[in-house]
Amino acid sequence: MRVLIAICVAGYLSLVVASGGAFASGNAVQTFFQFLPVPVLIGLAQMIALSVGQLNLAVGALGGFLACAIGVLMADLGVPAPAAIVLGLALGTAIGAVTGALVVYTRINGFVVTLATMTILIGAQYRLVGTRTVSDYSPGLKQFGQASVLNIPLVFLLALGVAALVAVFFRATAPGRRMLASGSNPLAATLSGVSNDRSIILAHTLSGLVVAITAVVTVAVSPGVNRSIGGDWLLPSFAAPIIGGAVLTGGTAVVLGTVLAAFVVRLVDSARAEFSLQPSWVNFVVGAVVLATVVLTRTRETRRSGGSS
Repeated sequence: MRVLIAICVAGYLSLVVASGGAFASGNAVQTFFQFLPVPVLIGLAQMIALSVGQLNLAVGALGGFLACAIGVLMADLGVPAPAAIVLGLALGTAIGAVTGALVVYTRINGFVVTLATMTILIGAQYRLVGTRTVSDYSPGLKQFGQASVLNIPLVFLLALGVAALVAVFFRATAPGRRMLASGSNPLAATLSGVSNDRSIILAHTLSGLVVAITAVVTVAVSPGVNRSIGGDWLLPSFAAPIIGGAVLTGGTAVVLGTVLAAFVVRLVDSARAEFSLQPSWVNFVVGAVVLATVVLTRTRETRRSGGSS
């Protein structure tokens, strides 16, 4: 964790120096943090799934579909913003619950189920908006997306609030501890009276809820929503928790690490913009860091298992 904090500080200071101090200005700070909530929230959504050893490939597709659905409800159907937001949150939670139930009752690997869900949702998103951009929705919601306190956007504070709630859930509630037990050792959890099936369903349900919150934030900060929303979320959703210290096999909930890693991902994107690099460089760097993290984690586990034997 200290290494991540050091990287965040060093990376930010480097961008300040490289920009001649412009990166430390009020507008630059607000812009940076205004687009940080999305990598934070999608990272948390993926981390929740990873806590029970599941993979959620549908994070981006679900977020894009929900963002478009919320936009269409307001712009095309005239649904008030509060009602559209509630409906979006409920829909995301329900889709997550259905996904978890499919994993449990069909006994099909979560990778396959969420891959199928992703494909369905991408099609549904296109059916909702086609090739158009939906932008004629609640001015109040857009104002919230642009609002800030001391140059810190409210949407970023919202993301931190969600992160705090997720941390409390895993540390201080019985369902959260049962999820970690199921991810760490399913057999031992079963022998202790923990239902692994319930943990999987709950993980996907909560993951869907957090994705829905991400969709609301996206609608608030974006000038409009279209079929491209969510298309580039998959890699960052895995990057944040994995770089932050999450284990693919489950049993961990690294909320602070996920938030810090999302900050690093955002720094890489800002550096790309500062030095006018191709967007593909972001995926290259983030992907390389994720791969290196996985390899190092696997190497440490192998050494520990070898030493214990």
